[in-house]
Amino acid sequence: MNKKEDFAKRIIIALDVGNRGEALSLINQLEGVEIFKVGLELFTAEGPSLLEKIKALGKKVFLDLKLHDIPNTVAEAVKVGVRHGVHMLTLHSSGGREMLEKAVASAAAEADKEGVEKPLLLAVTVLTSLKSDQLREIGMTDDTFSQVLRLAKLAKEAGVGGVVCSPQEIEIVKKETGRDLLVVAPGIRPLWAAAHDQKRIMTPSLAIKKGADYLVIGRPITEAPSPQEAFLKILSELADS
Repeated sequence: MNKKEDFAKRIIIALDVGNRGEALSLINQLEGVEIFKVGLELFTAEGPSLLEKIKALGKKVFLDLKLHDIPNTVAEAVKVGVRHGVHMLTLHSSGGREMLEKAVASAAAEADKEGVEKPLLLAVTVLTSLKSDQLREIGMTDDTFSQVLRLAKLAKEAGVGGVVCSPQEIEIVKKETGRDLLVVAPGIRPLWAAAHDQKRIMTPSLAIKKGADYLVIGRPITEAPSPQEAFLKILSELADS
């Protein structure tokens, strides 16, 4: 496998669109992309049938619903995700240790029951749209770095396989939790792309150098005149860095 092929497997395309037609159009345009993220808007609009269609196209689904509820409810929702064959699934680490542990146990048990691969559970730490002053508004006295690290450590202790954090926290999470806790980084913006509503952002090359295992990229690729050309441009920049 060459460097570009390796990086292609580590780029997750965010399908931040409103309907099935737009999502499938992007998937069909983006040759070489393996994982596609389905978030709240698209899943609410199209439901589980879209997940089945994406899998039928030979792609992997990152279901980004950021589950956050009482432990039993999240555990049951995780079971449903397993049955739908999702590759990755997010839940909020601020839901607490019991919620995380029950989600991990539920994913393992359901995958074993169904005879399928267990999805990678990802604990969301602090949303990339939030900064330290906004955390204080909702009663979190730690700064962003400290809060991300606290929640990442909690996720690892609970047995979660990875975390979602902004690129700014990749290094500290890797340093303090070890290399085996995977880091998925949204807020990835090439120098030639606009920041939009993301506040804690970084270029793809620097995020990889910091230790990110996966990069989530949306609008710089999906809103480009040619999504495939934008994707290939990022791959070239990564391979050359």
